[in-house]
Amino acid sequence: MLTRRDLVIGNALALTSCNRTSRLTLAVIPKANADLFFGSVREGASDAARKNHVEMVWNGPDHETEYERQIQIVDAMIARRVDGLAISATDDRALVGPLQRARQAGIPLTIFDSAVQIEDYVSLVATDNFGAGCMAARLLSQRLQGSRKVAMLMQKPGGTSTELRERGFEETLTREFPKLRIVAKQFGMGDHAKSMAAAENILTAHPDLGGLFASSEACSIGAIRAIRSRQLSKRIRLITFDASDTHIEALRDGTADVMLVQDAFRIGFEAVRSLTEKLSGRSPARRVDIPARAVTGADLNQPEVREFLRSLQLRW
Repeated sequence: MLTRRDLVIGNALALTSCNRTSRLTLAVIPKANADLFFGSVREGASDAARKNHVEMVWNGPDHETEYERQIQIVDAMIARRVDGLAISATDDRALVGPLQRARQAGIPLTIFDSAVQIEDYVSLVATDNFGAGCMAARLLSQRLQGSRKVAMLMQKPGGTSTELRERGFEETLTREFPKLRIVAKQFGMGDHAKSMAAAENILTAHPDLGGLFASSEACSIGAIRAIRSRQLSKRIRLITFDASDTHIEALRDGTADVMLVQDAFRIGFEAVRSLTEKLSGRSPARRVDIPARAVTGADLNQPEVREFLRSLQLRW
């Protein structure tokens, strides 16, 4: 259902579009098309574009490590003279120059999901990633039995969102649970197979490991596969991040204890809406923090949780 706010913005943009003889065009550039998370972001962005009467162009690299490809896409959108640009940066430094070029071309910019080292933007729309990492540390500590050794399977260097989760986890564990010790940290480089290999390396090096935090979708799927392959389900306490059918199956069979989920649909919706507000002469919020949600196996039968997960395009 359209809200009064949506109608006001939509009407303003429609009038602007009439004056220009065509509808406004917004570019939305994810950091990884292959991730299910960004598929849900796309659904939210499309919904906001439709409700606010703008065209949306979606284009991004397949994987988070392809920052050069993302730079090419940004430059192509500048050359196309889109009316606004929303991006989840693959690297918080490498994308600074291209985004500055966008601003110099007069294109308003919204950052979503993962921050970049630039201040000239309309809005930053993201999960409270540091807070999510803190939550992961507390949830894992509550579930450890005996072993005080934990590990962290990390995404990749240079990704602000996952680095914030990892820092929140480590700082909270050190500050609030000094008896627990992080004995291993490895990167999965945003790849399922590499994440599984990294998780297996950790499990081999630390057979007495008590728990593991996987900070991203790819890390989580790799960790789930490694734990299952070694028949360590319910022995290693696992906190995963993001959501997929693999995540849900792991909750059901006890391989994972908690799944921390982002509201990807809302992130996409708010990113596009911030640009439509800016282009209609309004002043959108400078920052939109969206909390992560903890889901356990017991929660999966709750109607409200099921509806939320369906909004992320998950199969049941």
